[in-house]
Amino acid sequence: MEQRVLYVRLPCNPIFPIGVVYLADHIHKVFADIEQRIFDLGTIAPLDFNTALDRAVDEFQPTLLVFSWRDIQIYAPVGGRGGNPLQNAFEVYYAKNPLIRLRGALGGFKVAAAYYGELWRNFGLIRRAIARAKRYNPQAQAVVGGGAVSVFYEQMQHLLPKGTIVSVGEGETLLEKLLKQEDIVGERCYIVGETEPRDRMIHEWPTPIEKAACNYDYIQKIWSEFEYYLQEDDFYIGVQTKRGCPHNCCYCIYTVVEGKQVRINPADEVVKEMRQLYDRGIHNFWFTDAQFIPAKKYINDAIELLQKIVDSGMTDIHWAAYIRADNLTPELCDLMVKTGMNYFEIGITSGSQELVRKMRMGYNLRTVLQNCRDLKAAGFNDLVSVNYSFNVIDETFDTIRQTVAYHRELEKIFGVDKVEPAIFFIGLQPHTHLEEYAFKNDIIKPGYNPMSLMPWTAKKLLWNPEPLGSFFGEICLQAWRQNPNDFGREVMKILEERLGSVDIEEALTAPINSTSNRQLSAVS
Repeated sequence: MEQRVLYVRLPCNPIFPIGVVYLADHIHKVFADIEQRIFDLGTIAPLDFNTALDRAVDEFQPTLLVFSWRDIQIYAPVGGRGGNPLQNAFEVYYAKNPLIRLRGALGGFKVAAAYYGELWRNFGLIRRAIARAKRYNPQAQAVVGGGAVSVFYEQMQHLLPKGTIVSVGEGETLLEKLLKQEDIVGERCYIVGETEPRDRMIHEWPTPIEKAACNYDYIQKIWSEFEYYLQEDDFYIGVQTKRGCPHNCCYCIYTVVEGKQVRINPADEVVKEMRQLYDRGIHNFWFTDAQFIPAKKYINDAIELLQKIVDSGMTDIHWAAYIRADNLTPELCDLMVKTGMNYFEIGITSGSQELVRKMRMGYNLRTVLQNCRDLKAAGFNDLVSVNYSFNVIDETFDTIRQTVAYHRELEKIFGVDKVEPAIFFIGLQPHTHLEEYAFKNDIIKPGYNPMSLMPWTAKKLLWNPEPLGSFFGEICLQAWRQNPNDFGREVMKILEERLGSVDIEEALTAPINSTSNRQLSAVS
């Protein structure tokens, strides 16, 4: 029977679906004769989801359906799903005014209703497409994967139709084996109702593959909505330069989903891929790696890539990425500016070296500052987003003062208007060291449902424990009240007014040993 693969990107914010694109490109390189099509529900109006999906299945009649599900967890500091979930939660948990608490409860109800509505809508779309595909091919198979599924793969076995293959992490070798009709038992996957997910399956390392430049001539042929992402001049298109993250940050899921082994895509292939998009009018790129420069051993790879971008003649591009600023060098800084980097994010989490060590983040805040000075000296004059996650482990008023001092130092380097503090409160995720820490300290119990948005669960999963939880709740509510359009800067301002700051040297030094650090290390 002729095999036909339909990729269905489930509804999502209009973010370029790089995962689906790379999967389809890889399968085409291995099986040049197999027909494929990409159907992106992110470009479809919600009222048309069902009819558009039916039409896509009827026209293509797939033998293999591959669903990509990007987002589930909703603990975020920005608007979405009809409201700001962080603000709603804080109003319910910490507001003193009953009317504000009621407003938060109503907002939270709307967010929860939208969240559960999206869950059941997506499960319904999966069931609908599978049933429709089986009209044409009774043996049609279905794979469900993507970022959301990889995090919550254990819960999927209770929610998806029997026979659905749940894929964790990268899916290239799994799809290859399915199309070759080979045994998939060794892949990071399981079959709903037939096999059980292996214990700690997400911690198994993915199979390395050699990544060549995506063939966008082919992608454009199989994806009718491709032009949708080329319409806006300010739209950033994803390009991946590597996979994997070698770090152990206590709250992060990347390192287990992608694996600790960093796999570098050849620089020539990355530039070739960028050139194809550039020739289609794309001048803005987002390097979608977990970290653009994950460790010092990969500095030369980054230098090689950026130098080849310079040599390519694509002089009018811009790019952005998530960067570990402790791994910058003066040469890298010069190349970043020369190649058009106009935005980057650094996730320092705290401006206290003591807390950075306790969270196992593996970098030196003093080095970050010096490298930022080098970047500024190289001519970088654009926006920096600095992610702070307050109250993660052993936060105190002293460490808050240190974070304020550190942030002010970054502002001295780049300018107050160029440093945007993004205030996060960690959404506790399965399979992380923080989850194990929470088990050990009786904050949550094994067997909890990480997909639950019930108030008694959500308050624990939105990590803001006492004794400082109420303090941060009050600070954030005041910031939303006073300056909701510049929330991060307002939080920093209020913290400094309430607690003051310290000399920067206090933020940059930390004791080597601490009880909490030993406790966190013990649960790994």
